[in-house]
Amino acid sequence: MTALSFFEYSRAACRTDLKRATEPSLSFPLLGLFGETGSLLSEVKKKQRDPVAYIGYEDSVLEELGDALWYLNALADRANLTLSDLAINLDCDLANWQISGSETLTFAEVELEPTTRSAGPSKAFEQSSIRLAAEVGLLMTDYRAGRLDQNRSALKGRLIAVLRSLRDAAHDAGLSLASAAQANMVKIADRWPPERIYPALFDETFPEHEQLPRRLVVTFEEIEKNGKIVSRMTRDGAPIGDPLTDNRAEDDDYRFHDVFHLSHAAYLGWSPTLRRLLQVKRKSDPIVDEVQDGARAVLIEEGVATWIFNHAQRLALFDGLTSLDYGLLKSVRQFVQGYEAEHCPLWLWEEAILQGYEVFRSVCQHRGGQVGIDLVERKIWFIEP
Repeated sequence: MTALSFFEYSRAACRTDLKRATEPSLSFPLLGLFGETGSLLSEVKKKQRDPVAYIGYEDSVLEELGDALWYLNALADRANLTLSDLAINLDCDLANWQISGSETLTFAEVELEPTTRSAGPSKAFEQSSIRLAAEVGLLMTDYRAGRLDQNRSALKGRLIAVLRSLRDAAHDAGLSLASAAQANMVKIADRWPPERIYPALFDETFPEHEQLPRRLVVTFEEIEKNGKIVSRMTRDGAPIGDPLTDNRAEDDDYRFHDVFHLSHAAYLGWSPTLRRLLQVKRKSDPIVDEVQDGARAVLIEEGVATWIFNHAQRLALFDGLTSLDYGLLKSVRQFVQGYEAEHCPLWLWEEAILQGYEVFRSVCQHRGGQVGIDLVERKIWFIEP
């Protein structure tokens, strides 16, 4: 792999700065940089508090460093500066100060000599993290006082100091700024790819009778059973699965939650629950049948659906939202770790969730109706009853 340049990273990061056009001021990236620096300090604190119980420390530090770098890049971009302009002067004094950097300047060229990684925050990393927070604090103070509004040179100096502190913090953590940038680029592509290309369906190579139907239309309706109102899902008049209640003291319409499984199938090509209901398990491969289509996989999907639903209830079932919180999507990925769906990019999970909830809200509003999915076109739709 060729060494990553600041220009390459900056270009990828700027493409995902969706607020650049509507919020060109420094306020948004400043708040983001301040928040990510606080998150980095929080990782240090958590590891100090629970050195044995807290796992995932290194990955979390790498992610926080990458996120801080993203906001620093957004700040530089809004000031018509580049990361290369900052990086070229990280170790310069007045005698060898340079006005601008080149497009070929790489992270490797400004890194410090690598250090040995430790299982927890070293004293050096603690101190460099605090210095980073101090530099960001000075940047915030100068911005709030108006000292940077008409003084681009002062702003550049502050940004260089922050980038230097980021590099030093990464070094003292036994990492590198390049590794943080690479990880951040992977995160960017996972969440905001330059082009959305749907991955192949998981059952593409299996016999047709073991595939999820590429096009499916089902009907949801409410009926009374044993004195209770239940939801029934049918296909061409034949029932699919058992009638469902909300399984809760207070009605919340979760009885219609099979819509989520349909949406998972439509967008992700994954739904062990729907496979079980339609009896299209991949029995020709015993391992896939047991692991990917087995009872535990079904429970995992049901758990994901329930967890997201509990979150969605606090947000009006995602009504009016065009994007989802990164933390939610990241948690979903962790839910399905070890199963096929962990390979689905986060942008695809976001589509599956948002489009599924749009149909779910319509089914709830009309107390039923038809829901169609197309796995080739990757879409789900609703037809009023």
